[in-house]
Amino acid sequence: MPTVLSQLQAAGKQEIMVFAPYYPQANRKDVLPYALSLYRSGNLEGERAIDGGENVPFAATWNAESIPAGLSRCQIQFNGDPELTYDMNMPAFEFVGYLIDLLIQHKRNQQIDFPQDFYRKLLNVQEDRR
Repeated sequence: MPTVLSQLQAAGKQEIMVFAPYYPQANRKDVLPYALSLYRSGNLEGERAIDGGENVPFAATWNAESIPAGLSRCQIQFNGDPELTYDMNMPAFEFVGYLIDLLIQHKRNQQIDFPQDFYRKLLNVQEDRR
């Protein structure tokens, strides 16, 4: 069953203390308890915003690690199509950071979508940094 963002409860103080050093910015620390709760849920449904086009629905699942450096495997499927399924592994603290960004953005525009950097990593898009 997908997680409803409006029903997220703050994570426990012990868990927050373990992850807090990775997010020194005040606005990120404020959202961290809810991002950890979302992380523990292991799933999310939303829509990828497409400039000039219709949004594409997605379902994301992942395994939650208890330590920030533990690897989380994230799988995301677009449009309910198995051929549009992508997987990636990343440290838990990095994935929780993307969830923090998602929650901050959701508060602004009521859309459930990962940040652009998440999709770059998912699709292994390397930016030209010349």
